[in-house]
Amino acid sequence: MNLLVVGDVHGCLHTFQKLLDEHWNPEEEVLVQLGDLIDRGKHTPGTLRLVWELKERYGPQAVFLKGNHEYEFVQHIEHGPNLYWLPQGGQDTLDQLEAAQVKAQEVVNWIGRLPLVWEDEYLFISHAGIAAQAEYPFDEGNEQGVLWNRAPLKNLGRLQIFGHTPCRSGRPEYEEASHFWNIDTGAYRNAALSAIRVTPFGEVLEIISCPVDARDVEPPAASS
Repeated sequence: MNLLVVGDVHGCLHTFQKLLDEHWNPEEEVLVQLGDLIDRGKHTPGTLRLVWELKERYGPQAVFLKGNHEYEFVQHIEHGPNLYWLPQGGQDTLDQLEAAQVKAQEVVNWIGRLPLVWEDEYLFISHAGIAAQAEYPFDEGNEQGVLWNRAPLKNLGRLQIFGHTPCRSGRPEYEEASHFWNIDTGAYRNAALSAIRVTPFGEVLEIISCPVDARDVEPPAASS
């Protein structure tokens, strides 16, 4: 089956729903979302409920990977205040969950079931990619691991697809040397939510960018 790989959603529920409605065929494709479903956008509870429904309905056809924001959520709930995460959308997420009557422990339990990667012989998909120099890429707290890396990527001899670092161009970006696509296009920044359709052999079929629905993000501040 082909795959539809979707970048960082960050609580942009309406944009995510539109992208799925218009571009995902669950009868013929596996959906892989790169993590960071939560924080920063205005609809983390609704995004989580949508994902839980998709997982219940489609099972292995709907894959959701762990991102660093999911990791930080768990650290905050299980180990005390995460002062780095709270101002980066964390406090807003906690407030949204409380208002929507979604229990934090329910979210923690869901995060605990998320895989770090989806891979086959031709593809490697993760939140932040495999760094060229990372010794322990699957250590969730490692700054150069698959949840956090922003360093140059290793050429794995297969196509890497990741997000985490918003593309400066606002469009998905390919680098030939490391053979990767970065598809994080800054949905929470009111730019776009992007996806890439690929075959299980790593052949790119389509690049998709969906404009952000105004209901998902705070309006830009008025200039003084």
